[in-house]
Amino acid sequence: MGRVISVSNQKGGVGKTTTTVNVAAFVADRGRRVLIIDIDPQANAGYGVGVNAVESDKTVYEVLIGAVPIREAIMPSGLPNLDLIPSNIHLAGAQMDLMDVEGKEFILRKAMQDIRGEYDYVFIDCPPSLGILTLNSLVAADSVMIPLQCEYYALEGLSQLLRIIAMVQENLNRSLAIEGVVLTMYDSRTNLSQQVVSDVREYFSSKVFKTIIPRNVRLSEAPSFGKPIGLYDRGSIGSVTYENLAEEVIKHG
Repeated sequence: MGRVISVSNQKGGVGKTTTTVNVAAFVADRGRRVLIIDIDPQANAGYGVGVNAVESDKTVYEVLIGAVPIREAIMPSGLPNLDLIPSNIHLAGAQMDLMDVEGKEFILRKAMQDIRGEYDYVFIDCPPSLGILTLNSLVAADSVMIPLQCEYYALEGLSQLLRIIAMVQENLNRSLAIEGVVLTMYDSRTNLSQQVVSDVREYFSSKVFKTIIPRNVRLSEAPSFGKPIGLYDRGSIGSVTYENLAEEVIKHG
């Protein structure tokens, strides 16, 4: 049975999709079978591996509303061992479409039962919100990975996410664990970045990944070429650090 990791933070611009795509790609590069589920209407995870599902009628949206079996929504990414269930803008209507559906928090988990055994890892890229899509991700997951940028207000709003996680643990998914906090957009030249690292490590202790992801131009460029950083520029510091982070994830079990 594969491990399901939700990559979540309701704050936008913290590196959720960058982390999802690049950790998934490096884990797949180690020979593990990996699936990315893009549950963000912005659909950037798909673009990050070269998949454009704008016109597709077999996306995670159709899975959630029961129009398509999950297996039919799986697409090859073009990278060995890495598949994708894409998203598109139609997913933005899911909140309304699922409003009156009984057990709506469990839809993704139930859908995934048919395919979990076929993958070693499933990474779910969440939207920057705490609505029904993120809730479905947390209920379906074994653990949650929290990207956190090394900037002012980094911890702002994190308490809200932690409350949601605690609520899910208490009522919907008792086995949900915190995989770890990923520190992103680190700039060693600033005292602020160093202070954020210190504060987060003090607060979360062993739940912070050792690998810190720096600000890196090559990381920012890679998605526009439809490639994970390991394919775009394997020698860049962004590639080296995400490869190290993927190794940490694998060692977690």
